[in-house]
Amino acid sequence: MVKRLLHSKKRAACFGLVMLLLMLFSFQGEGSFPWRLQPAAAKAPIQPVSQQEIKPMYASSSSKAKSATDAPGKTVYLTFDDGPSALTGEVLDILKKNNIHATFFVLGEQVKRYPELLQRIYEEGHAIGNHSYDHNYTELYSGFPVFWDQIKKTEEEINLITGIRPQLVRAPGGTAGHFDDTYFSLMKLGGYVVTDWNVDSGDSKRRGVPAAEIVKGAETPVKSDQVVLLMHDGSGHKESVKALPTIISWYKSKGFQFGVLSPDKEPVQFKVNDKARQLKRSAPSEAWVQSHVAGNAALFADGKPLRLEVGPQETTLQPGEYLYENGHYLVPVRTVAERLGGTAVWNAKAQTAGITLKADTDTTLLIHTKSELLSVMNSGKKQSDISTSVSLKNDAVWIPLRDLFATAGYMNIAASENSVERRVKVF
Repeated sequence: MVKRLLHSKKRAACFGLVMLLLMLFSFQGEGSFPWRLQPAAAKAPIQPVSQQEIKPMYASSSSKAKSATDAPGKTVYLTFDDGPSALTGEVLDILKKNNIHATFFVLGEQVKRYPELLQRIYEEGHAIGNHSYDHNYTELYSGFPVFWDQIKKTEEEINLITGIRPQLVRAPGGTAGHFDDTYFSLMKLGGYVVTDWNVDSGDSKRRGVPAAEIVKGAETPVKSDQVVLLMHDGSGHKESVKALPTIISWYKSKGFQFGVLSPDKEPVQFKVNDKARQLKRSAPSEAWVQSHVAGNAALFADGKPLRLEVGPQETTLQPGEYLYENGHYLVPVRTVAERLGGTAVWNAKAQTAGITLKADTDTTLLIHTKSELLSVMNSGKKQSDISTSVSLKNDAVWIPLRDLFATAGYMNIAASENSVERRVKVF
């Protein structure tokens, strides 16, 4: 939301340039006109209409963070948990003054409360990690599905603002005593990198830890020349902010450079201990794992984003948020509908998904996952049916993009691709 506001002028300029180039190409006979959608049975592949170079308007799936992880020598990775909060701006000011970058493990509920601070974290080149939605130990460690749901919920909040999906995850309270082998293995299967720390500043061991004590904790000797320092920028950590300049000065005096964590860096992880093993939590079923976790790693795969323009609305699907198979785009209907301002409702009993692509419409698209039919409903009455291809993956309903918009009344689609992105315009 914040990201779109920041780039609205740039989008308008880019769109005008693209339309001008398309007109020129059409008159010169070097392009092709947008093709008309065929009925679902025809399954005609999407053909590109041009190969224009279009500068991407959205953040890529990777962070803008400036990493020093590959640099030799001693490196300290400042990490801040539990934000953003009213204190985060002060932390960012200190980091900016010292020209260094850090890693922020954010809570989903705080991201929702302070979207402008998350945007600033991203824009100023810091790395962003996922720290769950509400930090509730009882729920998070009652079973892996609850932990997973909070990670995904926070991921969506981050993605809405920055356009990225963090692979880095830090478990609230750390993994020691909380993560068993199931948690570790399923997070890895889902494409995430779970990281702990090897130096604890001690700023959260009790309320009101004074700055001098935090500095002393941050200076704890460690055998490794790679220090992952735990600090907090959540509410109630004013003393941590006060201690930060001294901590930075101390590490500089010891010859450390400052870096940000990345998924490519070998993470610091605590070992599974007896406390975690004795929790006796049931592992999720294989069916649940296949539906929720198995395909999630594709979200972090290399590839081009897909920019989707539907009338005046526009959104971008990152690699893994869409598939391109045999000339067809496949999309998760809830993601597309909600990003375009519509709605998506799942009926578990009937195994159907009801989709609206506009907020002010009486037309609903009803997707029958068992019979693979797509029904057009108007004011609750069925208007027509078409056959489509339906698949369930990553806890989402996927259908061909063409079928989704054809049944919604959009009869034309123009597709293009350049070196950095794919684009589809529906009208």
